[in-house]
Amino acid sequence: MTPDKPFFMYFATGATHAPHHAPKEWIAKYKGEFDDGWDKLRERTLAKQIELGVVPKGTKLTQRPAEIPAWDGLSADQKKLFARQMETYAGFASHTDHEVGRLVKAIEDMGEMNNTLFFYIAGDNGASAEGGPDGTYNEMLALNGIISDFASQLPHLDEWGGPKTFPHFSIGWALAGNTPFQWTKQVASHFGGTRNGMVIHWPDRIKAKGEVRSQFHHVIDVAPTILEAAGLPEPTSVNGTKQRPMDGVSMLYTIDDAKAKDCRTTQYFEMFGNRAIYHDGWVAATRHSIPWLNVPLPGFDKDRWELYHVADDFSQVNDLAAANPQKLKELQDLFTKEAIRNHVYPLDDRRAERFNAAIAGRPDLMGPRKSLTLYEGMTGIAENAFINIKGRPHSITAEIEVSPAGADGVIIAQAGRFGGWSLYMKGGRVHEVHNYGGLEHFTVSSEKPLTPGKHTIRYAFTPDNPKPGSGGISQLRIDDQEPTEAKVGCTMPFAYSGDEGVDVGTDNETPVTEDYAEGHNRFTGKIHKVTVELK
Repeated sequence: MTPDKPFFMYFATGATHAPHHAPKEWIAKYKGEFDDGWDKLRERTLAKQIELGVVPKGTKLTQRPAEIPAWDGLSADQKKLFARQMETYAGFASHTDHEVGRLVKAIEDMGEMNNTLFFYIAGDNGASAEGGPDGTYNEMLALNGIISDFASQLPHLDEWGGPKTFPHFSIGWALAGNTPFQWTKQVASHFGGTRNGMVIHWPDRIKAKGEVRSQFHHVIDVAPTILEAAGLPEPTSVNGTKQRPMDGVSMLYTIDDAKAKDCRTTQYFEMFGNRAIYHDGWVAATRHSIPWLNVPLPGFDKDRWELYHVADDFSQVNDLAAANPQKLKELQDLFTKEAIRNHVYPLDDRRAERFNAAIAGRPDLMGPRKSLTLYEGMTGIAENAFINIKGRPHSITAEIEVSPAGADGVIIAQAGRFGGWSLYMKGGRVHEVHNYGGLEHFTVSSEKPLTPGKHTIRYAFTPDNPKPGSGGISQLRIDDQEPTEAKVGCTMPFAYSGDEGVDVGTDNETPVTEDYAEGHNRFTGKIHKVTVELK
């Protein structure tokens, strides 16, 4: 509408964050490309990085952590599955690059590419190891702290990357994706968990082409760079709210002088207790936890700090903590100062538990409410905008009406194929199913079909114990009839889904159970109301 004015676009794809999905033809492009494994991929990648000049000559490859197996020690079936995982990831990445290329082409067609400041940031705090040692066909398991075993993954080999999976790759590929560094995403102590590549393109202002800049910068420096490029002052007030000064600094000074002195000299990092501090070419770091290991963690005072002179040691190979304790102490003190200034304390090393607002200690949208009444047509209710019934005693009461022709379909459902629950009718009978991460389905059903007319359906769940993920007893009662019961072996402990919500009268997106069809499960009777209540 205003083509004479500048535009701003923040184009953030879901790729290549898990789950890794791609059209079959994009995955097929990489058939056999990763059969030699992650150890060889790391070697090839470093050689290419040095050839391109994006890492300094002489950069050494860090050792593979003992927690990650060597490729040569894997079985034939493991190699087959893991190779498919990386083929899928590569297809996902290539497909994303293709779509970004379409965006670039559109800007070129507008005649605006040369005068557009384009930042292309590749990465998500390093490649992710949430998939665990064997990867997972369902990332929601990993996000709930449930590590998948190899046997449960292999049956999904042929459909990996398709709509029947929600997959993530093995930790070995995550390490390879972070070449030449140590560790992975979530391990913010090391560059494998923090460092990403970025391309800046602006032909009308940047005359250099294909050159590398190695000054130390952080993602918070992007906004100040845009402001300087546009000739805009830093905002002091937004909609009447006074703004604190930006922590970032502009990167434009690096454009004209590849050897310009760094303007960012200090940056702290912290995630799940893994922490580091960068200052003037040095990094002090301590790894407190490992993403895929659910084990008791040591006290923060027990963590061992490492020291790297990254000005000379790009990949953090040589730990100098023992040789230079004075420098280490200096940086540890600086971390404490920066952590206090940025409200990092108290440190919190919990992971999946943080999905639960009550456990995490943050406000919940539902507050103290114990009852929620819903009506037909209410769909897509986000998980954090719904009463949290996971592992808690609760009931679901549905007031429905069955026509003379009968009724089928979903009364209410939460989430979908990769974890959730559903109350539905099929063949005139009522069923409630709990889907445990796609691994198991626990169902309780009414004994007889419902007759035409109004009915009250009441489902109740009583957990075996108050621990997250606990199993329990499902009980289903129709009107005043005797209830039917079924045992639920286990439940999703902290989260059902990252993108599917609660639907009344249908189950949108993926189905909780294959007992009804995807996209064709709308309730054919009438729903007067549904009440979800904590006991």
